[in-house]
Amino acid sequence: MARDPRIDDLLNGCTSSALHLELRDGYMRSDPAFIAWQNGQRHDPQHSASWWDSWWQLTADTVARGVRMQRARVVSEPISDYIRFEHDVTFMNIIAGEEVRWLPRRRASDIALPGNDFWLFDGHTVLINHFAGDGEGAGREISTDPALAKLCESAFAAVWERAEPHAEYEPS
Repeated sequence: MARDPRIDDLLNGCTSSALHLELRDGYMRSDPAFIAWQNGQRHDPQHSASWWDSWWQLTADTVARGVRMQRARVVSEPISDYIRFEHDVTFMNIIAGEEVRWLPRRRASDIALPGNDFWLFDGHTVLINHFAGDGEGAGREISTDPALAKLCESAFAAVWERAEPHAEYEPS
């Protein structure tokens, strides 16, 4: 899976926290992993050799250095097929050491959320992910604007506080 090398650099340079907020109900539906899942392929948590790749290794290495990696997903219910796929494969995130929580969108109405998904590294560097209407990637940008970092940090904290840990979230 090819990734923007900047995310690797940002995670490798991270010292305390990497927060990721996801706000969409579908991403890159052209992703071969999603297509395989739609066709019935399921990964077995006990056989990580079949799915472990450089992303999961980077995640595990980052967490092993003491960086807390947290991902929060705000989702519409009933959930989309793509979110069902994400829920099904989130065990990979957990095994690699990332914490994941889910917040039904109806419980987020009074939270001020940024307009885009983002990563926030160490409370000061924001990687904004842009997506087209069909969920395909439409670019990224990096910002160190303190006001944007503060907005992202407070939005993430509000979502995280209300969200359910992955093990407890039952998608509808």
